[in-house]
Amino acid sequence: MGTTKVLVVEDEQVINQAVADRLVAEGFDVRQAYDGTTGVAEAASWSPDLVVLDVMLPGLDGHEVCRRVQAERPVPVIMLTARDDETDVLVGLGVGADDYLTKPFSMRELVARVRVLLRRVERAAELARGDHGDGHLTVGDLVVDRSGRRVRVGADDVHLTPTEFDLLTCLAVQPGTVLSREELLRDVWGWADPAAARGGTRTVDSHVRSLRAKIGADRVRTVHGVGYALEGAHDGGTPR
Repeated sequence: MGTTKVLVVEDEQVINQAVADRLVAEGFDVRQAYDGTTGVAEAASWSPDLVVLDVMLPGLDGHEVCRRVQAERPVPVIMLTARDDETDVLVGLGVGADDYLTKPFSMRELVARVRVLLRRVERAAELARGDHGDGHLTVGDLVVDRSGRRVRVGADDVHLTPTEFDLLTCLAVQPGTVLSREELLRDVWGWADPAAARGGTRTVDSHVRSLRAKIGADRVRTVHGVGYALEGAHDGGTPR
């Protein structure tokens, strides 16, 4: 396997260069873009393994860039936001971002988030390859194809980000079972100490909101103070 490719899309040259330099020092193959249009073009031609994407960009903003990149193929995206505003975060998650960092951020934290996200995507792929069944989980009329990383609700295909797919899969393996936020942070995000992770609860809640918007709000049940469970919206089916 070749060097992991990371595309950095950030219009502030100092930040862009600092991020690129640190990622190169960590062993990543990095390309840089300074506006939204170039970012979309680089993502299409280079097929990066992960994108670090600023929200505020000239031309196409980060949300539109993320939407267009994800329309081509699912790719992990970490968005850089100037404000720690829940609305901004939810919009980013809704168009396909997997994680977010609020400026100013430390390069150490950025690298850690990049590595965790890449490990999680690879782990999910390994699990799918090692699946001895048909690779499908069925809960009601919702079908998760783990090998193909596709989701269908009824007759409709649903486009999920890598994180949303992994979250749904984790819930679909045990339909009806309530999984705590800490369990989800450990199993989906790969956080070794989720109870101590800053912003962990908000990360889970934000992704659940985004997932509900795509598969139907009634499919993910909230148990207040505990966590979430996936329910069959129609017949309460079980995985096969």
